[in-house]
Amino acid sequence: MYFCYSEALNIEKYIAERITGAVKDKANISKPIVKIAVTGIVLGVAVMLLTISVVNGFKKEITKKITGLTTHIAVSGISLSQGNEQNPISLRPDTLHSLKSFKGIKKVQRSAFKNAILKTENENEGVLLKGVDKEYDFDFLKKHLLEGECLSFNDSAASKDIMISKLLADKLDLKLNDKMQLYFIVKHEVTDSATQETFIKTEQRSRKLRICGIFRTDFADFDNNLTFVDLKQIQKLNYWNEETAGSYEVFVDDFNKLDEYKIQLEELLGYQYSVRSVKDIYSNIFIWLDKLDINGIIVIVLMIAVAVINMITALLILILERANMIGLVKSLGMNNVSVRKIFFYVSMNLIGRGLLWGNILGIGICYLQYYFEIMKLDSTTYYVDHVAIDINWMYFLILNVGTFVVCTVMLFLPTLILTKLTPIKTLRFN
Repeated sequence: MYFCYSEALNIEKYIAERITGAVKDKANISKPIVKIAVTGIVLGVAVMLLTISVVNGFKKEITKKITGLTTHIAVSGISLSQGNEQNPISLRPDTLHSLKSFKGIKKVQRSAFKNAILKTENENEGVLLKGVDKEYDFDFLKKHLLEGECLSFNDSAASKDIMISKLLADKLDLKLNDKMQLYFIVKHEVTDSATQETFIKTEQRSRKLRICGIFRTDFADFDNNLTFVDLKQIQKLNYWNEETAGSYEVFVDDFNKLDEYKIQLEELLGYQYSVRSVKDIYSNIFIWLDKLDINGIIVIVLMIAVAVINMITALLILILERANMIGLVKSLGMNNVSVRKIFFYVSMNLIGRGLLWGNILGIGICYLQYYFEIMKLDSTTYYVDHVAIDINWMYFLILNVGTFVVCTVMLFLPTLILTKLTPIKTLRFN
């Protein structure tokens, strides 16, 4: 009795396996249709895996470059001076200590920006100097350094070195260790000793600096004019004291909580300082990156729709091709639920094969691109020189489960036709 019950319990799966085997072996009409359906799932899954990996990889690479050259959150003065340069600020020691010990903050470093004209024998070029000190994190620049070394600092005197981009060096025909002249317009307060009146004095100043390092980030918006110098140079040019900076750059431990940290820092520092995240400063770039998510969702939805349509078509062909068999098993007492289970098992087999080979193909291509960077891009347009890949197994799992669930739910629809097929009609079906 137990044996018969066990066999009866698995009869639907047994018949499904026989149908699947017949589809593989016989040259019937359903064989090419099923192959097309499975191929559609394979290609759809591979494209979805590539899409989510490329979109996330591209966003992470661009974000990494922007924050590597700038910061996560910038604390500066409320207003800018003439020429859009920063007004000097200096945080009190207790405020700076509170900022550095704030939960979620990884690093705080000082910086200042200064506009300049770089003059060579044949060319003049406007550049932006970023002044940094010995606490500055050069890890990002070290990864993109082509020649030379990063800035070195002296406690007693300002370093006369400068780091420039490869793009700028080629444009001005400059090489490592070359010396170049920079000119600045400086405005500062001066007090007349006779009248004791204070007025703004404008003067031209210059510095001769040596190229100590050449970097390339492939981010044209920065490589076009951004250079790095000792913060002391900008302090002396602007007549600032050693405790003064243009801004404090704050790095957080979780970029996804950036907006939350920004609000908390605004509450901590008060309204006398401007607190802006990198998303605020470069809003146009991050809006563009956010729109990539929409493109990725559209691709994923389309691929799932194609896979579902292919599977529904294949299942309908299988049902119609085996109308006689359906009538036979119904005449032997099998109910509609059991008949639908047969084709449900067939569908699961085909979907499983499609997901398996789709993952092998998609993840394989992802790893090839991740390690060998086969597909290249024009960095002047896309800010990266290759298709960036982010391999996230959690996203892969969600994508596979979602595809499986959607296909499974949608494949219940074509099995409804089985309830309309009666033994009398189907046994006559030819």
